[in-house]
Amino acid sequence: MSAPIKETADAPVRRPVAKTPARPGDERSEGVVLNVFSHGFLALWALLIILPLLWLVLSSFKTDGQIGGSAFGWPQNWSLDVFGRAWDKGIGDYFLNTVIVLVFSVPLTMLFGSMAAYVLARYEFWGNRFLYYFFVAGAMFPVFLALVPLFFMVKRLDMLNTYQGLILVYVAYSMPFTVFFMHAFFRTLPTAVFEAAILDGASHSRTFFQVMLPMAKPGLVSVGIFNTLGQWNQFILPTVLMQPQSGDDPERYVLTQGLIQLQQQQGYASDLPVLFAGVTIAMIPMLVVYLSFQRQVQAGLTSATLK
Repeated sequence: MSAPIKETADAPVRRPVAKTPARPGDERSEGVVLNVFSHGFLALWALLIILPLLWLVLSSFKTDGQIGGSAFGWPQNWSLDVFGRAWDKGIGDYFLNTVIVLVFSVPLTMLFGSMAAYVLARYEFWGNRFLYYFFVAGAMFPVFLALVPLFFMVKRLDMLNTYQGLILVYVAYSMPFTVFFMHAFFRTLPTAVFEAAILDGASHSRTFFQVMLPMAKPGLVSVGIFNTLGQWNQFILPTVLMQPQSGDDPERYVLTQGLIQLQQQQGYASDLPVLFAGVTIAMIPMLVVYLSFQRQVQAGLTSATLK
C-alpha cells in the first residue's frame, strides 16, 4: 500500500467540501418565477395575435367614416351586407378556386409524401440517406430562385392559368416538409407490428395502407393542417402561374391574388369595409380548421418525442 500523503506547508491536502443541499422552498420559488414568466410571455403573445384579428373582424362591420373617424371604435351597425358585397365583387369566385386547388393538392401531397417517407424510414437500400437529404434540402431551397424556370416548365406543359398546373406545383412545393415530418414519425412506430404483418403474408402495399398508415394518423393530421395553411396562404406561386395569357382566358385567381385584385379595383373610391370583409372570409376557414383539429395537431407533434 502507498504511504498516506502528509499535509505540509508546501503541498496542502485538499479535502472535499460538502455541498449544502438545496432547500425545497428555494426550488418551489424558482418554479413559481419560471411559471409566471412563461405564462406571462404566452399571454402577451396571445394578445399580439388575437387583438389584430379582432380589430380586423370588427372593422368589417364599420363604414368608411367610422374607420376614418375612430379606427379602434366599436361598430355602430352590425349588418352583414358588407360580406355580401365582398362576395359579389369576386371573393366568392376566388374562394371557390382556392377550394378546388386544395381539395386535390393536399390529399396528393399527403399520399405521395407519406409513401416516400415510409419507404425511406422502413427500408434500407443503397442511396436511402441521399434521397432523404435530397428531400430535406428541398425544404431549404428558396422558392424565389425557381420561379423563372418553373414558369417556363409549366408553360411548356401548357398548364399556365390552370388548376392542374397549380396543383402539381403545390404538391412538389409541399413534398420536402411532408417527407421530413412523416419520416421522423414512421421511425417511431413499433417494428414488431410491421414484422407481424409481413409474417402473416401481407404485401408491402397492404402493410402500408392497412397497418402502418392508420397508426400514423396523428402525424398525418398534423402535417395535413400545416400543408393546408401553407397552400391556402400561398401568394407568390399563384401570382406567377395563375395569370391569364390572353383576353379570352378566364381569371382563376385564388384568394391571396383576389384580395390584391380587390384592393386595386377600388382605386380612389376606397371601400375599406369590403376589403376587411374579404380578409375575414379568407381567414375564418383556416381558424375553424385549426381549432377543430387542435388536439390532433398537438398529439402529432408530441407523439414522436413521447414514443
